Amino acid sequence: MKSSVRVLCVGAGHMGRSHALAYHRIDGFEIVGICTRSSQSSSKLNRELGGGYAEFHDFATALQETKPDAVCISTWPDTHALYATAAIEAGCHVFVEKPLADSVAGAEQIIQRANASDRKVVVGYILRHHPSWTRFTEIAKTLGKPLVMRMNLNQSSSGAAWQTHKELMSTVSPIVDCGVHYVDVMCQMTGSRPVRVSGIGARLTDELPDGMVNYGQLQVTFADGSVGWYEAGWGPMMSETAFFIKDVVGPKGSVSIVAETAGSAGQSANVDAHTQTESLRLHHSQLDAEGNFAKHDELLRLEDELDHDALCQREQEYFLDAIRNDLDLTDHLDDALHSMRIVAAADESFRTGKKVELVQENSSNTVGAGS
Repeated sequence: MKSSVRVLCVGAGHMGRSHALAYHRIDGFEIVGICTRSSQSSSKLNRELGGGYAEFHDFATALQETKPDAVCISTWPDTHALYATAAIEAGCHVFVEKPLADSVAGAEQIIQRANASDRKVVVGYILRHHPSWTRFTEIAKTLGKPLVMRMNLNQSSSGAAWQTHKELMSTVSPIVDCGVHYVDVMCQMTGSRPVRVSGIGARLTDELPDGMVNYGQLQVTFADGSVGWYEAGWGPMMSETAFFIKDVVGPKGSVSIVAETAGSAGQSANVDAHTQTESLRLHHSQLDAEGNFAKHDELLRLEDELDHDALCQREQEYFLDAIRNDLDLTDHLDDALHSMRIVAAADESFRTGKKVELVQENSSNTVGAGS
């Protein structure tokens, strides 16, 4: 029997909790410590896991004392590059929540260190492990080219959820934090290189750090002519009308996620609802001899929905497989960097008032400002 992978869990928020539960349940992982900023959050998670795990409140101390084989980073994005590179230099494999970092430079630094050290780094793109989103993506690929991809996830948050959003916006905007998920999906659907990005943003409250916005939208154009937009806004002022849009249009028709429960009033700030799909509506553009639609729309009921914790467990099973079977994660990390460059370009576009051209250089895309 292979020895267990000893993992240090860093962060105990919504994602950190779910990942820790997965490590606790998966035969092949052994939790060696929980590291959080507050004793209250680490103690709460420890109790939920049955107790007995070492608790730390300083990452460097936790890394040195536990000497783990792997580190799970579920902290604010501005710590990702620092924690991930320190873990890699200590000989650890790394699972890091999206976005990979809070900047393109930080993401590149993590990837460079991982490649130089032959360590595995897996990024928390949870939708890649979701059977319904996989089907959504596969159907989109059958609609012809170019594609028009429309997606958003606005969150009308209050109370603890709004406090969490404000803390998160001390590091990144909503369009960066959540946008990487959806532009990653767009890249999978098109299989094409993004060439141009534009972005807008708005500051709808003074409760944010200087220069931060809590609403944004990006538009991306791909080399094959496909286009996509993504919109994200957080806060008590956000509307719960049309906050959950995920659809794709192509020459042959369209496919849309129809999430009646997840898209209903009061669900926009429910993190557990963000990955729900429920059904897909497939529309065919083919017309008959009389010019009427030749086929009726199809409503594809999705019976294999997984809850949030189950999806996180799938992510960690993939992480374990990558470590034990030496999976080649080159494409995985290239894709993570790809999506990071797109959302960073959107942020740059908003701040400069210019479109950003993505130019290919040394077999990878780099962001450069253009008119």
